[in-house]
Amino acid sequence: MDDGTVLFSGRLFQVVCRRSIDARGVAHDHQIVEHPGAVTILPILDDGRICLIRNFRIAVGTTLWELPAGTLEPGEEPLATARRELTEETGYSAENLRHLHSFWMSPGILRERMHLFVATGLQAGEPRLAAGEQIAPVLLSWDEAMDLVRKGEIQDAKTLVGLLYYNWRSQTDAAN
Repeated sequence: MDDGTVLFSGRLFQVVCRRSIDARGVAHDHQIVEHPGAVTILPILDDGRICLIRNFRIAVGTTLWELPAGTLEPGEEPLATARRELTEETGYSAENLRHLHSFWMSPGILRERMHLFVATGLQAGEPRLAAGEQIAPVLLSWDEAMDLVRKGEIQDAKTLVGLLYYNWRSQTDAAN
């Protein structure tokens, strides 16, 4: 596989054409969206409620239920990004941020590694939304969040992964 040719370069990502050679020696061109990586955070209050956000996404033309998330800045470690994005989108600051898992978002076309954190020891504050963001934090019980998953109302992949992975891990840890 070659280093590729940049087809487009934007503020948050670039599109690169890369060539691979298959087992028969045939060349294939692939257009890949290269992203610097991102974080998503599961904020859990001391009383067990969680903070999701309602986030208008222009790409799909609707408001989605999501975990707070954001893109890594150049040279920024995922933990620092998680701390920054949690405060920006929800107003909460966390005493504890623990990395749970990292995963590829859509590896067929997208090179974006998402880092999942759980945030506890939360202190409330004011969100600091970036220009153009339409985000509203919402506090829910765990059962209410799982009900949104069951009903298909949570359609954002990182949120489904975050909630379901945390739920599975909590049940597995409790059983051991």
